[in-house]
Amino acid sequence: MLEAPFIARLRTATSILIAGAGGGFDIFCGIPLAEALRGAGKTVHLSSLSFSVLDGLPGARPTPAVLTVNADTPNFRRYFPEQHLSRWYRERGIEQSIHCFDRVGAVALHEGYHALQQELGFDAILMVDGGTDSLMRGDEDGLGTPAEDMANIAAVESLTVPMKMLACLGFGVDRYHGVSNELTLQAIAELTAAGGFLGTCGLTPAHAEVQAYREACAWVFSQMPQDISIVNSSILAALAGGYGDVHASDRTRGSALWVNPIMPIYWGFDLHSIARRVQYLDDMRRTTTWDEVRGVIRDHYDSTAASRRLRKGIPD
Repeated sequence: MLEAPFIARLRTATSILIAGAGGGFDIFCGIPLAEALRGAGKTVHLSSLSFSVLDGLPGARPTPAVLTVNADTPNFRRYFPEQHLSRWYRERGIEQSIHCFDRVGAVALHEGYHALQQELGFDAILMVDGGTDSLMRGDEDGLGTPAEDMANIAAVESLTVPMKMLACLGFGVDRYHGVSNELTLQAIAELTAAGGFLGTCGLTPAHAEVQAYREACAWVFSQMPQDISIVNSSILAALAGGYGDVHASDRTRGSALWVNPIMPIYWGFDLHSIARRVQYLDDMRRTTTWDEVRGVIRDHYDSTAASRRLRKGIPD
């Protein structure tokens, strides 16, 4: 009872890839775990399915769909949080590369993860989702923004790595994108029944790892003031004791948010258990382009119009 199972499993690994499940800033949700694992003597690697345009940038490419970004990578894009994060690490005396994936289909993503595994030798992958839309199976009334999550899940689930898990941070933040908190809890219940729920781990302001997370976000937000992360700024607001319709970014003005104390809690899951619930996973595995990824989700969602899971309201 003294340690969440997904944390206990990570303690048995020697080299861990923490992968942003969604695009862009999702990898920032892995910073507290990365700091803790590095402090425990583990080798930690970071990857991100990037929203940035990677074409034309110099750097190592293990496969055509992957660019290894570091603090020296030229940054002339308006949106490039991964490069800013690598620069923040250097400011702290740490050389931390971030392996950035182009938005491509699951086939190319799988090839990229396989090449990284061959190069880096990690024996565990922890995907980190900022929010909980990665738990949606495909027939819920509101899927959020699942394309990056599901392409990544399809790519990683079939990878030959001893340990594959997913952790969600930011419960409730996907309400901004139409995800039902009730259906999220129902998904967690079903994963629990299937043996795929691996416990929770809460962040508190006193943790040194959380302070590092705050500092990283603040520094990168200052470099990209027009593109402050909705997910991470909401989690940080919750860590500061915010509740309800709290807007930490001007990007959310005019919408109703639910900042809450559950946001700074990691929910850990077995990746295979999550993948088995995804109703369109087989089609997703065969995708080669980003248009195909989006098309698979759209076509499946349209096919569920008459049988979607509807929100009924969480009892008070």
